[in-house]
Amino acid sequence: MAGQRVWWGRGLAAVTVLAVAGCSAVDEAASPGAADGKPSVSTSVSAGAGGGQASDATTLPGVPSAERARKDLAGLTVASHGSMRGYSRSKFPHWAQQGERCDTRETVLERDGTDVKRDEECRAVSGRWVSVYDDKTFTSASELDIDHIVPLANAWRSGASGWTQEKRKAFANDLTHPQLLAVSAASNRSKGDQGPDEWQPPSKTYWCTYARAWVSVKATYELSVTGAEKNTLTEMLGTCSS
Repeated sequence: MAGQRVWWGRGLAAVTVLAVAGCSAVDEAASPGAADGKPSVSTSVSAGAGGGQASDATTLPGVPSAERARKDLAGLTVASHGSMRGYSRSKFPHWAQQGERCDTRETVLERDGTDVKRDEECRAVSGRWVSVYDDKTFTSASELDIDHIVPLANAWRSGASGWTQEKRKAFANDLTHPQLLAVSAASNRSKGDQGPDEWQPPSKTYWCTYARAWVSVKATYELSVTGAEKNTLTEMLGTCSS
């Protein structure tokens, strides 16, 4: 974990810059694509089964090898979920400004899309996006959410409740590690705040990448996993070719 603590020291300086630029907290009542709010499972929209054609290629930064992910998973603390007491999405301020009128959401949309064109306010007005969770293609950014691979509520009950607001902001806007991904609003709402033992991408061809990303984020931020979560991640990493 020493390397991770070194990363956090460098990341803290970057977050300070973001704090000066300012950020906009999520309005949980906003329309899909604007807030990327995660409703409870009982009110979420179910994603389609998908065609199973997704590639393992990913725009996610910092995705480790399967071997590295297995080693990191073995080193994670196994513990039951903590309390949700005091939780609020506003305690993870996002989306932060990234310069040139662009916030984190717009930055991820540009990164994950092709032929993306922006207006003067940095809003994606055209482009093409493939939602790797359910193998669906979109040409309108309003139909996309930016998913937190490890949901904010999951992070809260696995260690983030004890973080500073500054660290939670860094987590919610992390463009360095495999934490943010543009996906269909339907798949994002279907996932909600569930862990991999409760929800997996409908497209099984993405399970390997998803598990590697999830483990990487939890290891980077020294978050715990439940026993069921660890078992499912082990199974999902078993779908990797190496």
